[in-house]
Amino acid sequence: MKVLFVLTSHDKLGDTGEKTGFWVEEFAAPYYKLLDKGAEITVATPKGGKAPIDPNSETENAQTEDTRRFYKDNKAQKVIENTLRLETLKAEDFDALFYPGGHGPLWDLAEDKVSINLIEAFHRQEKPIAFVCHAPAALKNVKNVDGTPLVKGKKVTGFTNTEEEAVQLTNVVPFLVEDMLKEKGGIYSKSDDWQVNVLKDENLITGQNPASSAKAAEILYKALQ
Repeated sequence: MKVLFVLTSHDKLGDTGEKTGFWVEEFAAPYYKLLDKGAEITVATPKGGKAPIDPNSETENAQTEDTRRFYKDNKAQKVIENTLRLETLKAEDFDALFYPGGHGPLWDLAEDKVSINLIEAFHRQEKPIAFVCHAPAALKNVKNVDGTPLVKGKKVTGFTNTEEEAVQLTNVVPFLVEDMLKEKGGIYSKSDDWQVNVLKDENLITGQNPASSAKAAEILYKALQ
């Protein structure tokens, strides 16, 4: 079972002067959920090298059992510091695809042609593809073979407008995940803010927020059985 994780390379939070990146919990929970079940995990970013961590995900109140394990795991640390360049990888070499969130993907993965082509290739091969929290941003420009948006007519979720308001970044991000998924024709639904919510429609799996990352990985694993 070979799973490709794709993280953002983007570390600037708009024009705020603050840093962003990927959300540690959204990587750690799925990473260990799948690793402990015997998955062989490869981690890549658009630029390769060290993937930027969102500083807000390193605060004490954002920590979980999985993040604490990550910070003690030298092997996992090295994986994050030495990610592969996305352009060097092919869909046919993997069984599934997982995109953790954080605000970074709104800037780079949403527009990255290599990422877009990779997701489309996984989808054509009918392999499970999962996106958590802000990571559905990577689906913004992904299309089906017929040219329609991949999410059109599919049940999807992702970081909600009200969750974005709660973290006070509505006017900082380039677009809102909820609005984008609706505009692309996705059948968007959500649970209460910060509650676990994961949807699966055919091979597409989407999770609403950080709390949904472990469940998204569980559903991905089941899809591989």
